[in-house]
Amino acid sequence: AAGRHADAASAFERSFELHSDESARDANSAMLVGVNLLRAGQPEAALRWLDRAAEIEPDSVAPFVHRVEALGELGRHDEAEEAFYLAQQIDPENAELYAAMAGVLSVRGDHERSVWCLREAARLDPELPRVRARLARAYADSGRLERARQLYVRELRDDPGDVETLLDLGELLMDMHRLTEAGEKFRRVLEIEPDHPDAHHLLGELAEREGRTADALVQYDVVLRLDPAFPGARRRLAKVMLDRGREEDLPRVRDLLRRELRDAASDEQTDAEEFEELGRLMLDAGVPADAIRAYRELLTRQPGNHRGHHGMSVALLEVGRTSDGIEEARRALALQPRFVPAMHNLALAHLREHRWVRARYWVRQALRIEPDDPALRRLRLKLRLHSVLGLTTWAGRSIARLGRRARALFGRPSRSGA
Repeated sequence: AAGRHADAASAFERSFELHSDESARDANSAMLVGVNLLRAGQPEAALRWLDRAAEIEPDSVAPFVHRVEALGELGRHDEAEEAFYLAQQIDPENAELYAAMAGVLSVRGDHERSVWCLREAARLDPELPRVRARLARAYADSGRLERARQLYVRELRDDPGDVETLLDLGELLMDMHRLTEAGEKFRRVLEIEPDHPDAHHLLGELAEREGRTADALVQYDVVLRLDPAFPGARRRLAKVMLDRGREEDLPRVRDLLRRELRDAASDEQTDAEEFEELGRLMLDAGVPADAIRAYRELLTRQPGNHRGHHGMSVALLEVGRTSDGIEEARRALALQPRFVPAMHNLALAHLREHRWVRARYWVRQALRIEPDDPALRRLRLKLRLHSVLGLTTWAGRSIARLGRRARALFGRPSRSGA
């Protein structure tokens, strides 16, 4: 109940072991070990305990419900669906089972089937906690935003103080561009729980969208005071400070980004996209060496991410490692042959190395794909000017050589003895 799920799992495991007789062991204790490990972010360990609970009590559907959740978190969606059908053979009208399967389908992107499962769950057990709110989320994911809003409103009529539903409705209203109403929902949460970090964070996002930079900074600062480990808060604060464009902000921005990278790198669950954003922000903050670390983490998790190789190329070029930067840009193009930013970088890198022919080649290749790109057109103009200057210099030298030869021919002293 206090949210200390790892400690709870240990307590239930001890409870399970105290049943010395193997045949008398408690299936419920085993299941609760699994449930708490699942809540603690350890789905693989949770599966082993849920399987033990199912072995002890094969006629119980509860272990299968949580097994569906665990397999879904591990991304093993086909196995989760198989567990769902096995559980249906035990109890075909279990509302929690349908709700668990809906969560897996939602992550999988199968929103229509997720809606169907949640409608079945609501039909089987209208009192299932937050079932209408979860159905609203499924409708929102499938693009039916107004239907989702109506369901959230119905849920709040029954429980006006439900903080989770208020936050979900606020986020939906932001997606619907009803920003004033969204702000009202977030402020309502703070009336109920003044120290709720999610509400402050969402008010910060809202302020960003409305261009109220000062308010966004205040809200993100509050989030970090309430919860220094709040996911992404340091990154959002750094971004707003960079957008503000004040030189005096740079030391704090760099410190925020470095701390965010340190925490993200130590968490195996961090999305690769977060490292990509961190890398971009570090480049904007003028710390390309740190950006290299961020892109290295991204490529460790997603070696085939062409944007990661491109970002690494930019960072390497900015620290002066031109040959390594060229190599990374080539890797990006190997993965995405029509990726114009990598071609632009290759042209710039070859320009730095005075490899004019190669630079022209990459500019031509990029302009075939993006003929109106202003940066590429400027590069082409620069290369043309270089060609003109080179031709002019060559012509000048040639004329000078001819002049010297003419002077030598006509101005040569006579050797005649007359």
